[in-house]
Amino acid sequence: MKRYSSAKKAIVATLTLTTLVFSCKEDTFLTVLPTGSLAQAQLSTKAGVEGSLLGAYAMLAGKGYTRFAGPNNWVYGSILGGDANKGTDPGDYTAINPIQRYEAPATDGDINGSWNAKYEGISRANSTIRLATASTDLSDADKKRIIAEAKVLRGHFYFELKKIFNSVPYIDETKDYGTGIEKVANTPDFWDKIEADFKAGMDNLPETLDQAGRVNKWAAAAYLGKTYLFEKKYTEAKAIFDQVIANGKTTNGKKYALVAKYADIFNAENDNHEESVFAVQTSMNTGNTNNSNAWDDLNYPYNTGADGPGNCCGFFQPSFSLANSFRTDANGLPLIDGSYNTGSNQLVNDYGIESNAAFTPDKGNLDPRIDHSIGRRGIPYLDWKDHPGKDWIRSQPYAGPYSPKKYVYYKTQENTLTDGSSWTRGYATMNYTIIRFADVLLMAAEAEVEVGSLEKAREYVNRVRARAANPSGFVTKAGKPAANYVISLYNTAWTDKAVARKAVRFERKLELSGEGHRFFDLVRWGEAATELNTYLAYESKFLVTMFGGAKFTANKNEYLPIPQTQIDIQGKDILKQNPGY
Repeated sequence: MKRYSSAKKAIVATLTLTTLVFSCKEDTFLTVLPTGSLAQAQLSTKAGVEGSLLGAYAMLAGKGYTRFAGPNNWVYGSILGGDANKGTDPGDYTAINPIQRYEAPATDGDINGSWNAKYEGISRANSTIRLATASTDLSDADKKRIIAEAKVLRGHFYFELKKIFNSVPYIDETKDYGTGIEKVANTPDFWDKIEADFKAGMDNLPETLDQAGRVNKWAAAAYLGKTYLFEKKYTEAKAIFDQVIANGKTTNGKKYALVAKYADIFNAENDNHEESVFAVQTSMNTGNTNNSNAWDDLNYPYNTGADGPGNCCGFFQPSFSLANSFRTDANGLPLIDGSYNTGSNQLVNDYGIESNAAFTPDKGNLDPRIDHSIGRRGIPYLDWKDHPGKDWIRSQPYAGPYSPKKYVYYKTQENTLTDGSSWTRGYATMNYTIIRFADVLLMAAEAEVEVGSLEKAREYVNRVRARAANPSGFVTKAGKPAANYVISLYNTAWTDKAVARKAVRFERKLELSGEGHRFFDLVRWGEAATELNTYLAYESKFLVTMFGGAKFTANKNEYLPIPQTQIDIQGKDILKQNPGY
């Protein structure tokens, strides 16, 4: 069946062993393995099992299926969440057009590719668990660790499927071809299975390992806390986050902490830093650009030439609404009442202004994270040059005036931390952090609000804001702040639960913008329909072609459709389509 069509050969662990037997003499036989095949005995060695596990890690990048399957969820988390739009122009990668309008068809090939990519990761994790369990070449400690790592990876892939599709078939290591795998129906009821996988990782993984990219005890714990949060098990989530914040450390032994400067989170030279809880590793010049952060190869300013990164393609342009969200009041606090899209709170931008025409950037109060998150005219774009505005935008009337800026490489890193061997310069060697410590603090703050510990929540939010307020981390121009950065902590006690909840949720929007979280946050909070229809109404004032007439439909658009290809293969008596499709 399609969703597991690659499972038969998912990793070397599942390659078919064929033995050719030739009769040479009366009692002599020659056994020849076909080229590219490995025997079960080879796969069951420590090297074979470790290789199978690395194959499961490789699927975190999602490459080989669709750019949508990347770990950063730039389409499903950020574009659907209103952080950004597709960008470029109407005729470029048209499959994204209906998705960003909440009109995704069940026949979309990229959605099917995302499904397949996640199940490929699950297949590889399951194969590893089976191999490790049966292996006699592993020490008890190695067996315990490998199985736990594979379970955390499996938990991650199922967590992604849960966020995107909600109802999917749950397959563990006990199911394979010939044992009923093709008869497993989809269900939304598998949170307990995800919990169990992350709990296994928390209980059985060491704190440190010899490779920074592997999941450890604390990555599993943070993911378990996140799972509880999505389930609205706030007391359980708080208990886990308390442990992670107090005792957590990275796989390479660094105590969890916030990186001193916000920009350094996204700088390839600083990969596997103290804020990195769970990150997808990348590399360059391996003979395959898929080993870079290839999921972002389109997500650069357009037509930059030698003066900018990528030289392609103008996708993933931050939204007007996101830019406005970084407005701060006279006290340096965000406008959590939603007024950022009104009157003078709206940012001055160069929409409709030629790059050779005069333009004065916004002079109002801004959160400094805006210029680490959004490329906008007149502000230094990393170490390249001041963003020139329209010259770096493919179509302002279609996509707006802003460019992506997070997870973009520096000019000084070209050809040392980039791989230019393919069609674009935009293959960087830069990890994507699936969970970072600021995310953990804000998830913990959310749990604290819901259990009634408002002051503890304020403490966590202020830790995140204090880093953002560090002047040494501001974007500068001619030795001075590049804009009027005004940001402060919440210095008044939080006594109103509803207000505290708004503050925490808005802080997630600011801190994690463009990192693939926003849509899933809105859905789990029950705010998607209200927030996103408000977003569409505002953006469509500027981007009529892109958003005119678009609408988010409650009780439908919270999840993507089950791919029709999968239903056709399995049969509608096995796979049921999500409501509304």
